[in-house]
Amino acid sequence: MDIQAIEAELKQKRNELLLRAERLHRDVHHRDEPIEKDFAEQAVELENLEVLLELDRETRLELRNVLEALTRIEDDEYGTCQTCGNPIADARLKALPYTQSCIRCASALENAR
Repeated sequence: MDIQAIEAELKQKRNELLLRAERLHRDVHHRDEPIEKDFAEQAVELENLEVLLELDRETRLELRNVLEALTRIEDDEYGTCQTCGNPIADARLKALPYTQSCIRCASALENAR
């Protein structure tokens, strides 16, 4: 496994997510337009706001995961399951480079929900 390539990929992803989070924050919190007087338009704007808020939440969650993966690389803990301590398969890390769980532990967590 090429940790340097993964680290570069994660840093690029971090930068993309930071830009996305900044744009979403501006769209959600810095609205310059006055509130529509028409009730139907208000409903559409509210739906749009809900979508933007969910996108913002998802972006921040992914960003947190990427930052945690970069920290694990710095701490020489990358590629180790944070639950059981076993190695995470290279194929899983390639598919989801910021994962912190092996497939067994991730499946167990998903089944527990």
